[in-house]
Amino acid sequence: MLDELATLLPPLSEEQRTALEADILRNGCYSPIIVDESLHIIDGHHRQQICQAHGIPYRMAVFAFDSLLEAKQWMVSTQRSRRNLQPWELGKIALRLKPEIEGRARERQGVRTDLLTTVSEGSAPVSTRRELADAVGLGEVTMGKVMQIDQHAPAAVREALDRDELSVSQGYRLTKQLQALPEAEREDAGRQAVELERARREIRRGDAETDRRTAVSRRFTKALALAGQLEPTEEQVRCWVSCTRMTRQELESTAEEAEDAAQTFLAVAGIIREKLLPTNRREQDAV
Repeated sequence: MLDELATLLPPLSEEQRTALEADILRNGCYSPIIVDESLHIIDGHHRQQICQAHGIPYRMAVFAFDSLLEAKQWMVSTQRSRRNLQPWELGKIALRLKPEIEGRARERQGVRTDLLTTVSEGSAPVSTRRELADAVGLGEVTMGKVMQIDQHAPAAVREALDRDELSVSQGYRLTKQLQALPEAEREDAGRQAVELERARREIRRGDAETDRRTAVSRRFTKALALAGQLEPTEEQVRCWVSCTRMTRQELESTAEEAEDAAQTFLAVAGIIREKLLPTNRREQDAV
């Protein structure tokens, strides 16, 4: 096992690893461990560790790669959606590949030294940025922001990105704002800026939850109001069926939908009587 391959991607969370282990213990290791021609693991480090810990057999499949860099890029491409890797995580992976990607670029260009030119002051070279972005499936602009953050952001901003508390765009914006401050003040200012962003996020979450609860309330109120307007007599049901010209199949489907609606309202009534009314009664007794 090559350490640089084993540590290229962020480790699984405890929850992810527990779920993977439970799946392997229940179903076995049905996906092969992907290795290169030197038997270095390219995909399946966690699966192999779990299998070895529990004595579970596993298969290996050999893939041929032209270079170690190609193998790493294949790893990222395979795991990007499977692991739901975020832009900041992908950007950090790209930065780990930077020496190899720049070396490949030099090989392609021979001895040219002007390959990475035409850049604005303080920004990443355009060609490097594009190569890194392509290597991990990021947009070039996003990759540029990641590189700026990596080079200039205070530790508090980078740590907040690691915890998924900031987006790349938010981290970049804070980085640019903090660059205007004297260097000695940036760390404290960075911590304060992250705290402010955290407070704003909590406010947004609170607003979103209020909106969700309001929408739920409106749906229930509207459904009960509409149901209360119905008079389910045979004459009115016949009128409805006749005016809408329902076919037999539609009648059967409508009857099933009405039964489902009845079960829904019965469930609502049950929750109110069994859960809410007793609680309300206890509160009144306490007063």
